[in-house]
Amino acid sequence: MSSIKMFLGLAVIAVSVFIGAKIIPPYFDNYQFRDAVKNEATMDTYTSKTENDIRTEIFRKAQDFDIPVTEEQIHVQRTGMQGRGLIIIQVPYVVHVDLPGYPMDLHFDASTENRGVL
Repeated sequence: MSSIKMFLGLAVIAVSVFIGAKIIPPYFDNYQFRDAVKNEATMDTYTSKTENDIRTEIFRKAQDFDIPVTEEQIHVQRTGMQGRGLIIIQVPYVVHVDLPGYPMDLHFDASTENRGVL
């Protein structure tokens, strides 16, 4: 009886490690990507980059982190003057995770806004 409990315990641990190995990396990549988007918005508030230039830079960073997003999914809105305006960046995306018997879609939204000095 105790050997059955031991095998069940090991099976639970193995399944937990497997699920964690599938689910944790997309969350970690999202964390890094959100940080990169926030830094880009902060820096670009004080530059004269156009919305298309910002979109292209965000797309490059998404490719660096293997984020499944297209340039059309990246929404950049810039209002006001350089250094005093507002930049809003929205990047919603979905990561599909195949778990045996339970495929799932993880929905992320790496969005930020930065307002310049008033």
